[in-house]
Amino acid sequence: MIQNPFITSGEIPEQYFCDRDAETKKLISMLTTGSNVCLVAPRRIGKSKLIKHLFAQPEMEKYYTIYIDLFHTSSLRELVQTFGTAVVSVLQTKGEKTLAKILSGLRSIGFKLSSDPITGVPTLGVELGDIQSPELSVNEIFDMLEKANKPCIVAFDEFQQIVNYPEKNVEALLRGRIQHLANCNFIFCGSQRHLIAEMFMSSKRPFYASTEMMGLKPIPQDTYTEFVKRMLDQFGKTLQDGTVEYVYGLAQGNTAFMQRIFHFAFNRIGKGEECTQMVVKLAFADMLDAAEDVYQPLLSRLPEHQKMLLYAIAKVGRAQKILSGSFIRANSLKSSSSVQAALKKLLEMDLLSVENGEYFVTDMLLQYYLQRMLGMPME
Repeated sequence: MIQNPFITSGEIPEQYFCDRDAETKKLISMLTTGSNVCLVAPRRIGKSKLIKHLFAQPEMEKYYTIYIDLFHTSSLRELVQTFGTAVVSVLQTKGEKTLAKILSGLRSIGFKLSSDPITGVPTLGVELGDIQSPELSVNEIFDMLEKANKPCIVAFDEFQQIVNYPEKNVEALLRGRIQHLANCNFIFCGSQRHLIAEMFMSSKRPFYASTEMMGLKPIPQDTYTEFVKRMLDQFGKTLQDGTVEYVYGLAQGNTAFMQRIFHFAFNRIGKGEECTQMVVKLAFADMLDAAEDVYQPLLSRLPEHQKMLLYAIAKVGRAQKILSGSFIRANSLKSSSSVQAALKKLLEMDLLSVENGEYFVTDMLLQYYLQRMLGMPME
């Protein structure tokens, strides 16, 4: 039984999913008519939840739907491990005969067969050490999708990660196989807009003009307000006017951030009580306190020049011309070369992001945590 309707992790049941009706219908239309899709949006605005919501729709029942998160992968071998395990976990539901067929078709990967300790259902997994030839393994996984007894839809989340792999031919390798598949369509999700734009819109890159492009904007404020009212009402709680407007401004429309604030706020009030601006401010403080155990060790591991740059950008929210003398002097940074080195590392670690020449802390909660450490008031 749901104890808190503002779900922040795992699967979100239909009745607790906010909006995205138009986006879901558009994706269904594109995918079921044979198009591949490139879905672009900032981190934590709801791409992953939208994909999983899409896969739960009745129109998707005639497909095998496979979700692969590449965010934590750093090589082609790790992609094979993540991709292979995800594909097999979906296809193995057909039973033991299918398992045997899968195993016989994957000669370059040593899958580990075991049973779920609770359900007894056979499960397969991949270990990195079992992958001897990643290029061959990728081809075998695609062959498995092509031979599946139902059409497949595969979503690669944070697809721009492949440009950071040490192997330099990954884009060409994937594109070379994908373009010849007749039984499979793909969703390529990305949060780093400049990288995704280069990958899919530059005529020099393998994936050029291979997908329909689709952006994902924040859920409108009035739509989210109605959602919050409806969720609170189901549990006998009310909403003070202007509360969602305050949270929406604080979160800049970031869906995941708003959900977390209202998750904490919901836990602060009982049945018959009102969710007010003061309640959400206290909930926000709870979030910052809870995050300290994560952020303090993170910051302690950063060299001083990286930490100083992170503070400088967090202070202004979005920073431009960070290599300029004025920015360096205003924030007591060492030199442009030091800033450039720190910037490169912080971007690689995904602690900073860049969009339209503006640099900002990727994790919005970390930004506010740093601002609190700097003594800045929380409005």
